[in-house]
Amino acid sequence: MATKASEHETTDQIAGKAHEAVDRAAQTAGKAEEYAREHASHADERVREAAAHGRQRADDMLERVTSYVREKPLMSIGIAFIAGVLYSSLTRRR
Repeated sequence: MATKASEHETTDQIAGKAHEAVDRAAQTAGKAEEYAREHASHADERVREAAAHGRQRADDMLERVTSYVREKPLMSIGIAFIAGVLYSSLTRRR
């Protein structure tokens, strides 16, 4: 009977240690999840800011090109023609 009691005690100790290990793992996983969510939120914010900045630069560039074409329409046509000839000659050689 004494051995059954000691086996029961050992089983209880092992079960207690296993529960403690599971609790520690759950706590660590919770911290890791919180860390990941926080960093994902910051990354999302940075991506949105970069996208807004990129859109603003593209809009500014489009405005500059539009202004140039309106001010110098013949020069713009000439530049477009030369760019087309260069592109055509480069792609024809391949």
